[in-house]
Amino acid sequence: MNVEHYTYRVTWSAEDEEHLGLCAEFPSLSWLASSPEKALKGIRQLVSDVVADMTAQKQDIPVPLAERHYSGEFRVRIPPELHRRLAIDAQEQQVSLNRLVSAKLAA
Repeated sequence: MNVEHYTYRVTWSAEDEEHLGLCAEFPSLSWLASSPEKALKGIRQLVSDVVADMTAQKQDIPVPLAERHYSGEFRVRIPPELHRRLAIDAQEQQVSLNRLVSAKLAA
């Protein structure tokens, strides 16, 4: 598993007054540091260590988000009255309901 393929993010933690390194595939892990560069380096090393431990213990390792297959389809349940309102909006805009909802999600 190439840990470079995971989704890393660095943000500021006002509570800790430090930069916070995160990995989307490992939401329980984080790394605090004085600079964004150190936070990124720290979280990447921590993930590498955790993946090595998981490999040694023969545990399932999360697949990086970048390597997952996305079909472009998912189900959303909404109240019937919202479904009706969206269908009316789509009809009035002369687009499919799918196109209308996709545009709203992307906005």
